[in-house]
Amino acid sequence: MGVADLADYPWDAVAPYAQRARAHADGMVDLSIGSPVDETPALIATALREATDAHAYPQTIGTPALRQAIVDWYARRRGVTGLTPAHVLPTVGSKELVALLPLLLGLGPGDVVVHPRAAYPTYEVGARLVGATPVAADDPAEWPEGARLIWVNSPGNPDGRVWDAAQLRAAVSRSRALGAILASDECYAELGWEAPWDVEPIPSVLDPRVTDGDLRGILSVYSLSKQSNLAGYRAAFLAGDPDVVARLVVARKHLGLMLPAPVQAAMAAALGDDAHVAAQKERYRRRRASLKPALESAGFRVDRSEAGLYLWATEGRDAWESLGCLADLGILAGPGHFYGSHYPQHVRLSLTASDERVDAAAARLRAV
Repeated sequence: MGVADLADYPWDAVAPYAQRARAHADGMVDLSIGSPVDETPALIATALREATDAHAYPQTIGTPALRQAIVDWYARRRGVTGLTPAHVLPTVGSKELVALLPLLLGLGPGDVVVHPRAAYPTYEVGARLVGATPVAADDPAEWPEGARLIWVNSPGNPDGRVWDAAQLRAAVSRSRALGAILASDECYAELGWEAPWDVEPIPSVLDPRVTDGDLRGILSVYSLSKQSNLAGYRAAFLAGDPDVVARLVVARKHLGLMLPAPVQAAMAAALGDDAHVAAQKERYRRRRASLKPALESAGFRVDRSEAGLYLWATEGRDAWESLGCLADLGILAGPGHFYGSHYPQHVRLSLTASDERVDAAAARLRAV
């Protein structure tokens, strides 16, 4: 399978529901896409502006300042010590990495790529792009022979599932038994809501409680899009097994996959400041506190969603029917059909709308 064989981008199917939602007298509340609406923090934008004299090609491996900032961030925010700049690598957003990782690792026909049952489509797209076989499975005991790359997503998109340290440890053990690389997509790790993640840090797959300091075959992936409102910067990175990182660096150099120098400077500034992350989390906390009980009052059950940027909800009927009912209220959501075949009755609602729009959606739901 090649690029020409990929299906149409699924969000095109939502367009008719968006048209219905726009007809609402108070306008549409778009909760379908997790694209930040809040301002990029000033210290990050300033760092970007001050680095615009970028006449030389940037480094694929990242500037020394950025690589050290990633190392320091893992130690400070994720409890992962012992990393060096050789363990980390910036990427052009995290979606690019997810899609290209099977290619960069040399996977192909006959190989299996495992991904979560509830998952955004890019894990499967990356597998199909190289002719590998995608398999949806959550339980490590179900991960099949032939697996060469295994994705876990914690907190999950769309379902907000968190893997605790013991579960991640079992995942590491199983992936090593299979001879597979374990890649953990951790892009929402700063957004924990329900116990114990409202007070405890969400563990990384690189956490010493998971690895005992042995990072063989393990990668952690992170993005600054959500915690720092940098979706437009395409600012992300990975960390883990230095031998795998070195392989990826070589491939990425050949492909010209390098972050613009001003973005690298902005990332270093973002990773060094925790205050703006805490402020953004409080914005999302408030929106969640407004939207979740309103959804429940309208007859939806919110499943999991203990962390992350979304509410994963169902009213016990096909997601397209729920999407239509929500659209008649002027609310646009994402159908569970887009996140695999296992959750056809769920919808995903994002917290990435302004306070005023989220409150408007909540009021409409409470009035049902």
